[in-house]
Amino acid sequence: MQHYDLVVLGTGSGNMLLGGFAHLRVAVVEPDRFGGTCLNRGCIPSKMFVVAADAAEGARAAARLGVHATVEPVDWKAVRDRVFHRIDPLHDSALNYRRDNGVDVYTEEGRFIAPRVLEVAGERITAETFIVAVGARPVVPDIPGLDTVPYHTSDTIMRIDDRPTSMAVIGGGFIAAEFSHVFGAFGTDVTIVQRGPRLLMAEDEQVSARFTELASKRHRVLLDAAVTSVEGDADGVAVAVTCPDGDHVVRAAMLLVCVGRRPNSDRLDAAAGGLELDAHGHIVTDSAYRTSVPGVWALGDVVNHFQLKHMANAESRLVRHNVLHPQDVRTLDNKVAPHAVFTSPQIASVGLTEQEARRRGIEYLVSVRDYADTAYGWALEDTTSFVKVLANPVDRTILGAHIIGPQAATLIQPLIQAMTLGLTVDRIGRDVLYIHPALTEAVEQALLDL
Repeated sequence: MQHYDLVVLGTGSGNMLLGGFAHLRVAVVEPDRFGGTCLNRGCIPSKMFVVAADAAEGARAAARLGVHATVEPVDWKAVRDRVFHRIDPLHDSALNYRRDNGVDVYTEEGRFIAPRVLEVAGERITAETFIVAVGARPVVPDIPGLDTVPYHTSDTIMRIDDRPTSMAVIGGGFIAAEFSHVFGAFGTDVTIVQRGPRLLMAEDEQVSARFTELASKRHRVLLDAAVTSVEGDADGVAVAVTCPDGDHVVRAAMLLVCVGRRPNSDRLDAAAGGLELDAHGHIVTDSAYRTSVPGVWALGDVVNHFQLKHMANAESRLVRHNVLHPQDVRTLDNKVAPHAVFTSPQIASVGLTEQEARRRGIEYLVSVRDYADTAYGWALEDTTSFVKVLANPVDRTILGAHIIGPQAATLIQPLIQAMTLGLTVDRIGRDVLYIHPALTEAVEQALLDL
């Protein structure tokens, strides 16, 4: 049995917190690749694909500006290899760096067999402190026939050898939206099968409705649709779907399944380690990210329901501080948790949606301003994008903000900061200068309306 001062399980955001522990005997356990989901099969590679998709889509759309361009068939392998030739070498360099600096690296999967006792590759290891950051993985739904046909999830779709001529996408969330944009821009005929009445149901209803409208012009979109079975056919797969208007069969060369993600606590056998889990399998922590077992901390997708890398990064910094400074334990306020969907058009959101405010009986003021109301919106010939801000009518602070349109993830940042700092809409609307002519004027106008 090996005993350590610190064992870190998972090398996504878990790898980021190791600085400052050189005085301790440290081990990390990573059965997959250093960098976790974000680096290898999530945020970073997918956004590199999105940049290429945006370039292709932008060229085709340039005619509205008087620029006539054509897109040759997209070289899928060149796009793919640009991404992974840059990403893949990072695993070996990170692993070697840790080993060269005195960290023991276990490359087999670890499972708890008792509180603070882990079994890895037939060896038991214990530690004074464990940090659990084992992440999450795609949900594979129980669909009759799915196990008999080839299909992809977000873990595998970016590494395929050839772009399919057609694709059926089961799911209507942010992963479905992003990959539908990528493959659609590259020339694939995409059909989205969504069980709800709109795409991106978690977004503000007005944003969700606008995105559904625009996506339906690019792809075939089946709403309120239930997948009843999947089977193979000569050209790929046949997906049987029941919709309000009857039964359909969606035939496609490739099937992408993206219906959600689940925490990897089961693979870790967290319950055997005494760790309390919630109804969804996430490890329960307090606001300092201490678990139910003294000496065990947890962070990232295995803990929070946001499934956001920027949240995991903040948690990693916090846990590192708390482990190094047990007499000065800090907590993290998760009330302001922004996110973005890098589809087309781009979407960004923070705080309450309008439907949440209504459901919870929260009074609010709301302002919606179109990109088209700004000079830069004119330059873009934009007719569909908007900024939406909800504010508290009493203390005048921002309750929520939602943007759909080019550069939404960047435009929302001053609203995130205002929410975090408790600034009123009056201060950030009247007391801040917004560059003219820039898209930020759409944010300014929404604030001035309030």
